[in-house]
Amino acid sequence: MGSSHKHKKKKQLQTVELKVRMDCDGCELKVKKALSSLSGVKSVEINRKQQKVTVSGYVEASKVLKKAKSTGKRAEIWPYVPYSLVSHPYAAQAYDKKAPPGYVRKVESTAITASVTAYEDPYITMFSDDNPNACSIM
Repeated sequence: MGSSHKHKKKKQLQTVELKVRMDCDGCELKVKKALSSLSGVKSVEINRKQQKVTVSGYVEASKVLKKAKSTGKRAEIWPYVPYSLVSHPYAAQAYDKKAPPGYVRKVESTAITASVTAYEDPYITMFSDDNPNACSIM
């Protein structure tokens, strides 16, 4: 009976970032209180201006997200990354006018480059020296 606890995996210390819609001090307090009550939570930091909640501790992201949603607020895993980390920050999939300053929506880079490359490709080959049908003005 005592040996069953040995097989249980210990949770890793991690930081979970959420985007939670908060408008006032009451909303902020409600979210902070709910997330602080989770077992394993070490700290809860809230930045209302960015609508960002950072939870640190021995927690699972799915449980933190579920608890945040249980407050009645719209919550999701933090969808943004600093725009310096994205190769095409102003591509349609990445650009989000609701994002905090300096951030763009996190998207898979292959999805962006595939669509951008497909868009730019005809113009690159149109004026190429290797293309026998290229523009004669060049």
